[in-house]
Amino acid sequence: MQKKMDIETDQELAQFTIERSADSIIWHDCAANIKRVNGAACKLLGYSRDELLERTIQDINPDSNKKSWAKFWKRLRKEKVLQFEDSHTKKDGTAILTEVTANFIEFKGQEFAVGISRDISERKRNEEERACALREIEKLKRELELQNEYLQEEVVDLQAFGDIVGKSPALQAILSQIEMVAPTDASSLIAGESGTGKELIAHEIHSRSSRNKHAMVRVNCASIPRELYESEFFGHIKGAFTGAVRDRIGRFELANQGTLFLDEIGEIPLDLQSKLLRVLQEGTFEKVGDEKTRNVDVRIIAASNRDLKVEVERGNFREDLFYRLNVFPIEVPPLRKRKEDIPLLAAHFLGLAAKRFKKNEPQLTQANVLQLMNYDWPGNVRELQNVIERSVIIFQKGKLKFDLPKSSTDKNMIVDTDWDKKEDQEILTFAEIRMLDQENILKALAETGWKIFGKDGAAQLLGAPPTTLLSRMKKLQLRKPHYP
Repeated sequence: MQKKMDIETDQELAQFTIERSADSIIWHDCAANIKRVNGAACKLLGYSRDELLERTIQDINPDSNKKSWAKFWKRLRKEKVLQFEDSHTKKDGTAILTEVTANFIEFKGQEFAVGISRDISERKRNEEERACALREIEKLKRELELQNEYLQEEVVDLQAFGDIVGKSPALQAILSQIEMVAPTDASSLIAGESGTGKELIAHEIHSRSSRNKHAMVRVNCASIPRELYESEFFGHIKGAFTGAVRDRIGRFELANQGTLFLDEIGEIPLDLQSKLLRVLQEGTFEKVGDEKTRNVDVRIIAASNRDLKVEVERGNFREDLFYRLNVFPIEVPPLRKRKEDIPLLAAHFLGLAAKRFKKNEPQLTQANVLQLMNYDWPGNVRELQNVIERSVIIFQKGKLKFDLPKSSTDKNMIVDTDWDKKEDQEILTFAEIRMLDQENILKALAETGWKIFGKDGAAQLLGAPPTTLLSRMKKLQLRKPHYP
């Protein structure tokens, strides 16, 4: 009698526990007929107990059919316990994701299963939100990596000319113009010969503006292949064209909230200038291969060694684009027109070069200064820096010497002043010198894989600024070969 009472008590306790369980519990037979449910199952699915007892597993799991059910039951019979995630449909038609543990039971010669499940919809939503957040973080991380990679590829040492050095009236006028335009968002067009320091002036405008917490991105318009202009300016998505193996950020997007410096803007093909004008006017663009329109907030500073007014008259440059850029023009005079700055620049570059090459700083004599001031400097400040750097490299002891052309007609050549003292020197024609120059540049480009900018680039190998190398390449009509 006592044993019977104990069994009844155990059954009541089990029934009480099952009914109070927070997890949904459903008993069903091998034919998927629901035989018994607890209150949590009714609450989860939105049915009454009687309604559920009139249904099958297929009614609450539409993905289950006879074929899949047969496989499920065969596997359950073999493994006894199965754990999986499944979708259930509530009475109101909404779907919920559940985590299910199915147990195989044999009772009085019949086969049953007890399915214990809980709603994991909220957990999955949270997991998906976390996954989305992680994907977004990865995306932003990748964008930052791309931005850093982009800047590393294209950055030119903005201290190439040191700080803005000089006291000439012409330079003081430029500094006054910088102070006026920098706090505004006005576009500025910097005109001047190659090597006068147009990029340095652009950087100074940016650094004194409210955008100085963001990047100033430089685009050398002369170095971009015609077919890649849109990709360089606006970026592209993976698969947009052959060779687009990943998404790439364009210069406009890279310079968002900052400044975009368009160097040698006169080199942009006429038919592509309209697309540039649209971005400047509307502040919108599309990546190559993408239909999504993006907004961008960029200040434009352009530079050219051409007279763009003349280019407009010749039909080589759009008039509306010219006026869009030329809101605040700055004219940079060549070094020969501000020779009083040469002593200060020379001393400045001498200190920088000695530090860079880990040499003792040579003394700049009055004779040195006189020699520098008697030269016309067709390569302007850049040429002055190159000459001084070379003199520091070859300096041993004694007096500092500069290798300068004997006349201003030798504009692009630095020759040995002791050439006429050397014996058995073969005299070369200008065509032969040009050929040697071309072969030397091609050798440097081949050795660096046609990399021009940055560390281990051809410009560094040749000991010249990248813009000088690009200018020489253009003059010699050197282009990277395209292989099939």
